[in-house]
Amino acid sequence: MKNIKKAPFVQEMCRATANMYRLGWDERNGGNISYMLDEKEVGKYLNLNKVIRVIPTGFDASKLIGKIFIVTGTGKYFKNVETDPETNLGIVRIAKDGTSAELLWGYKDGGKFTSEFPAHMMSHIARLEVDSEHRVVMHSHPTYTIAMNTICSTDEKEFTHKLWQSNTECIVVFPDGVGVLPCMVCGTNEIGEATAEKMKTFRLVVWTNHGIYGTGRTMDEAFGLIETVEKTAQIYMLAHGKVVNVIPDEILKGLADLWGLTPLEGVLEV
Repeated sequence: MKNIKKAPFVQEMCRATANMYRLGWDERNGGNISYMLDEKEVGKYLNLNKVIRVIPTGFDASKLIGKIFIVTGTGKYFKNVETDPETNLGIVRIAKDGTSAELLWGYKDGGKFTSEFPAHMMSHIARLEVDSEHRVVMHSHPTYTIAMNTICSTDEKEFTHKLWQSNTECIVVFPDGVGVLPCMVCGTNEIGEATAEKMKTFRLVVWTNHGIYGTGRTMDEAFGLIETVEKTAQIYMLAHGKVVNVIPDEILKGLADLWGLTPLEGVLEV
């Protein structure tokens, strides 16, 4: 077997996560990537019959049974992927039951894939239905994209128009526009389903007050889509102001409830 750490797909993940962290798109353990791999290519590096352990997916991914993905780990910092890919990344195969994933490599500290795994897999399913060559789902928190999203309407045609109006590159790079979701509790199947629905039309979906999802046939395509939106949002923000969208208290409470947290008393009006 070849050295898995030298595999092109592992190296791509290392470069992408390092760049995203360097650009400030993925603070702390924010952001996640999933990359669908070719089984024959993975077989050059791993024994595909050796399953380390089985991890529940939290939803029915039957449409992806047998598909293999390299995925960033939950709670992992992008800045650490390059120096320790085996801890911060994992290669998983959707099991025959459709509701679990077989770990073939990685997550060596006992971890698992990102909490956004359902949203990623749902988006892969949606994109594969419109583009059989689709491979990558990338989620990040680019600063200016989020800032622009706070002062603009969540109407996706209006948001797309503002981007197109601000940089001639935009209509060329994403003529299909940018989908926009209202502020929702992240890490849930509900936001995954809503994102997947948008992915039937868009390759880019903004999560209000949170970040963006980009997809593509290659890592470069997904990265380039987000990069273009972020550059244009920076241009837009250098000339605009006035906040329109803030995270509602009920969403903040929902996040606290999801993670079992106790917010500072007297702050939330719910």
